[in-house]
Amino acid sequence: MQFGMQFFPDLGPAQKPADRYFRESLDLVSLADPLGYSHIRIVEHYFHPYGGYSPNPIVFLSAAAQRTARARLITGAVLPAFNHPLKLAGEIGMLDAISGGRLEVGFARAFLPHEFSRFGVRLDESKARFEEGIEQVRRLLCEEDVACQGQFHSFPKTTSLPRPTQQPHPPFWVAALGTPESFANAGRKGYSIMAIPMAGGMMAELIGLYREGWKSAGHPGHGRVMLAFHMFCHEDRAAAAQIARAPLERYLRSLVEAAGDWTEGTSSADYPGYDKIIAGLAKETFESQVEKGAAWIGTPADICAQIAEYQKLVGGFEIASLQVNFNTLAFDDARRSVDLFAREVMPHFA
Repeated sequence: MQFGMQFFPDLGPAQKPADRYFRESLDLVSLADPLGYSHIRIVEHYFHPYGGYSPNPIVFLSAAAQRTARARLITGAVLPAFNHPLKLAGEIGMLDAISGGRLEVGFARAFLPHEFSRFGVRLDESKARFEEGIEQVRRLLCEEDVACQGQFHSFPKTTSLPRPTQQPHPPFWVAALGTPESFANAGRKGYSIMAIPMAGGMMAELIGLYREGWKSAGHPGHGRVMLAFHMFCHEDRAAAAQIARAPLERYLRSLVEAAGDWTEGTSSADYPGYDKIIAGLAKETFESQVEKGAAWIGTPADICAQIAEYQKLVGGFEIASLQVNFNTLAFDDARRSVDLFAREVMPHFA
């Protein structure tokens, strides 16, 4: 099992200015290679403290590429709904070159109504924009002289530059929240899947659908599953809970606030049941997240037991992407946690 670092900025200038957030995050990135973390990952979001410091994951990962030599660099994820495929393909090729072929590209549909509204994109176009966008980017990376006449983006014969360092293109991931169709479709298309296990045991069913889709399409192996967890490791169990509780609960409140349109009357056929998903998240607490295995918090022994139990619950997955400096967690606390986890937890799952 592999463990990587995920950076999800969930704060605004009143909590921490952006220059300080990224300075601290890149200092944590510098620990990835010596401590054995397998990847660095960051999101794409806009306008709101929930993720808004990261409108372009390519920029952060370019900086991370200079702080690492081995760790994979993963977009978690870019959003075709808000990006022209010609620009996105060029940026992917550029980062793949800068990193020496260490890029992996996660794509997502986006799910925050306020982002769609501000970009002037209809929620009901989400699926179509995603499917068209990821296919156009794939073709631009794999082929030369690509011409597309799409529903949303059209362009004449074009050869995207730089050409990708990894052939035929960097590995693709698809981000999914909780829609069974999304998991099954990613498997059928041969993409890896990245998800957030806030739904607890339901993740076993969703991963099963992904594995079945992968197998039914005849792909070799059984695919790759990456799940994201909040992680805070400390020598003292009570201290771990005391330090991590408030930042984790503020993160949850920020998520619900950013997605609040779903519970206030917004609906879309492309997002069935999202009002219930967000309403459910509004009830989550520090205790409930730890209990269902969505947050790994405690001593090294506690976390080893949590990981083993969650693996058993969902039937196994390949990669854990760890939010290591969530919300306002202090840098020194995050640094000690990252070091302790690497020394006393990771060896048990090597």
